[in-house]
Amino acid sequence: MLVLAGVAVIALGFLLRFNPLLVIVVAAAVTGLAAGLDPLTVLAKFGHAFNQSRYVTAIYIVLPVIGLLERAGLQERARGLVGGLRGLTVGRLLAGYLLLRQLSAALGLNAVAGPAQTVRPLVAPMAEAAAARQSGDEREQDGEPIRALAAATDNIGLFFGEDIFIAIGSILLMRGVLEGYGVRVEPFQLSVWAIPTALAAFLVHGARLWWLDRRLKRRAR
Repeated sequence: MLVLAGVAVIALGFLLRFNPLLVIVVAAAVTGLAAGLDPLTVLAKFGHAFNQSRYVTAIYIVLPVIGLLERAGLQERARGLVGGLRGLTVGRLLAGYLLLRQLSAALGLNAVAGPAQTVRPLVAPMAEAAAARQSGDEREQDGEPIRALAAATDNIGLFFGEDIFIAIGSILLMRGVLEGYGVRVEPFQLSVWAIPTALAAFLVHGARLWWLDRRLKRRAR
């Protein structure tokens, strides 16, 4: 049971609002030492994990590119594009993005979109511009609720779409848990049964987006 001390370290560290990276490192070290590993072995495990997941540093290349695009007027161009599409509303825009996010996640393409890649530089500014035009209030462009809704749309699309992909980690985890209880299922079966859930999520969130369009329309009157 001592190896679970790392969980307590994480809970206490986050409760006291210490640096998350420091908390995780300390928790991992505590877990390794509690499992009977010597300090050099724990340090070697850290080095091995870092060497195996060096791809995470790719974000440091992507972020400067997005920053340069925003500095060059990417968000303004996105708002201008929406301004030329009179029939486009916030609900239609985000519903289309939700569908795209779910379909791409269902194919295992989780990294083609996301909060940093698409929501902040493109989707959120376009949604703000559409909301401002619908409500007739330019201050709507600075509305935090619109940005939050754009980010939520991305999360919902990814969360309920990725389980359809047969090789996603959650599918393999569910199969392992079920096999532990004597229930044998194939990953394809779990993927198929994730489709109704994804459709339900699309309908529920789509209804929220439709209600937002109606609310902005009433505000414009």
